Amino acid sequence: MYTLLAPSRNCPFHPFLSMTTPRRALCTSALTFAFLLGLSAPVLGQAELREGQPVRGSLQAGDTIRYSIEVGEAFYVYGEVDQISVDVVVRILGVDGNQLALVDGPARGAEKFGGELDEAGTYTIQVIPFEDETGEYEIVLHRLEPVETDPGKLTDQLMARYDGDETPGAAIQVWRDGRTLYSESWGMANLAYGLPFETDTRTNIGSTSKQFTAFAIMLEAARGALTLDDDIRTHVPELPDFGATITIRHLITHTSGLREIFNLLVMAGRRIDHGDYIDRDEIIDVVRAQPKLQNPPGAEWNYNNTAFALAAMVVEKTSGTDFPDYMQDNVFGPLGMTSTMVRAHAEAIVPNHSQGYMPADEGYTEARDLSAAVGAGAIYSTVEDLQLWVANYASPNPAVGTPEIFEEMMTSYVLTDGEETGYGYGLMIDEQGGQRRVHHGGADIAHRSQLIYYPDINAGITTQSNHASFNSNVAARLAGAFFSDAIESEDQGPDAASGFDPESYDPEDFDEFVGRYALDAAPNFILSFFREGDTLYTQATGQSQLEIVPSSDSTFVITQVNASIVFHRNEERQVEALTLNQNGQQRATRLAEEDETSAWEPTPADLESFVGRYFSEELETFYDFIVEEEKLTAQQRRLDDVTLSPGDEDRFSGSELNFSFERDRNGIVIGFYLDNGRTRDVRFERVR
Repeated sequence: MYTLLAPSRNCPFHPFLSMTTPRRALCTSALTFAFLLGLSAPVLGQAELREGQPVRGSLQAGDTIRYSIEVGEAFYVYGEVDQISVDVVVRILGVDGNQLALVDGPARGAEKFGGELDEAGTYTIQVIPFEDETGEYEIVLHRLEPVETDPGKLTDQLMARYDGDETPGAAIQVWRDGRTLYSESWGMANLAYGLPFETDTRTNIGSTSKQFTAFAIMLEAARGALTLDDDIRTHVPELPDFGATITIRHLITHTSGLREIFNLLVMAGRRIDHGDYIDRDEIIDVVRAQPKLQNPPGAEWNYNNTAFALAAMVVEKTSGTDFPDYMQDNVFGPLGMTSTMVRAHAEAIVPNHSQGYMPADEGYTEARDLSAAVGAGAIYSTVEDLQLWVANYASPNPAVGTPEIFEEMMTSYVLTDGEETGYGYGLMIDEQGGQRRVHHGGADIAHRSQLIYYPDINAGITTQSNHASFNSNVAARLAGAFFSDAIESEDQGPDAASGFDPESYDPEDFDEFVGRYALDAAPNFILSFFREGDTLYTQATGQSQLEIVPSSDSTFVITQVNASIVFHRNEERQVEALTLNQNGQQRATRLAEEDETSAWEPTPADLESFVGRYFSEELETFYDFIVEEEKLTAQQRRLDDVTLSPGDEDRFSGSELNFSFERDRNGIVIGFYLDNGRTRDVRFERVR
């Protein structure tokens, strides 16, 4: 999948894919896959694929076998490669020969590919052996047909890959003005017991839960048990004094300055992706071990599960009730959400729930829920119950909130510098096709969720899945189809709000933006912008280049990851910074020209100077550095070895980790600072 930054608040520990993502866990739900660069192999002929006609083949080391498909304008394609005895990589090339997508999932079994193709013509599907394996495969196109124009049929079309008794499933529900327009499910809730996924199947909604936690805070405020401007230490006195007041409002707007707990524990070697247990009490311990705040409260937006976990604790303190019981008594019960509950811990029994699954070398593996997620996640619900919840936004039950509460929750928080974050209280606020949009995605280890509400037309959509590779962005795509009378299509030319026509933009005007920009919150994470002919691109550190489209003379849209860029000029009209809008805002400062051109190339002696063992008192964790094949490699006892790439002098990165080494006055390396986006400046001291 495209991975510029966290595609969504979908993953509770996912800042810039800061948690190491297995090669076999790539998203294949649409034509939005990771690029595979540098493949160069001999091409063996080309044959045309036809719908429903399997083609068997064999691969030798170095082979690239090509198949062509002919499509008209706006076609949908869906197929799979049965990896009978060889692990394959599937690459899709557009009509111009440029790579559109790459699929690299399980080592055996079905390698699924497909999505929507806009342009008519001949597309190429390449089948390539992974790491020069040899063996047999069979490729088949299940669907090659025009994209459906009826919203319901389009939904069935796009969800075909999740249908059947051998795949984790999904459910989708769409409503408007209190009337359900569409409700359907596909696939399996439990593969071991053959239980189908239904619209009333309880599913872990991950970070979609955050709006419920924020609402609980608002209820307690309405009852006079707290105010949003209370110091959090008033209610949780075990927390340390950081010298600056962190308020409850800072917690539910992601502006507290606290470290993000799951990203921090991943640094420490906790294998959250393999179900390592975390106790809720550890959250307090993690905060107490933090030496200082990452930023002044209210000054910076940084997605933060620590904060929402603490918010749930505040509710428990002020109400005297455990959070699961509080939510049942004050929200779920009064609203008739009979299939919704807070899972108090990862071992708690949830009746009629979907088991989460992750793609594996052969089929799928079961995934355990994230521990210590109460407040940040841990709610199980159904698409039917979530419609009831959102209906309360438009017409609140007197016992469950007021219009004023929901209006405040749906208002973007303003930072101390006057910038809006695009995030309210547990909710993201933006626009889609000229319509105001309120939404939040969620992802536990394997479950995926998305809830979108369009308040001005009183309409919404929610998606759920127990498939780790489910693409929750399909919710926005389908909303555009179901509410096409109100939501302007991206394909309909000029922007509805601004009247800007992308076709009118002169690509040469982009040259003033070309360069490298370092995120202020994570300086090792660089966004590069460049132009190839008339096509404009951006590329993030360690990730693939993505095409961008102008939406004005200084704003651009990254359609593949639902993000946008705003460039900023100084008083002399020179471009000096940008804002990345993707589930909130991140500011990046333009690097000086000399910084752009003078790449640091460490010598063997330079690399040897970093070799040694380092210890973090905060994490109680060791990292070792060795040199292998003229590359610096980071080692941690429970994590995979990470081969590092040099950046600026004394800085390295790899697997979404950034290392900034520190030297003493004599030039001796004495430590380093580690960051992975949401958690940064964790100091390690050299011990040998």
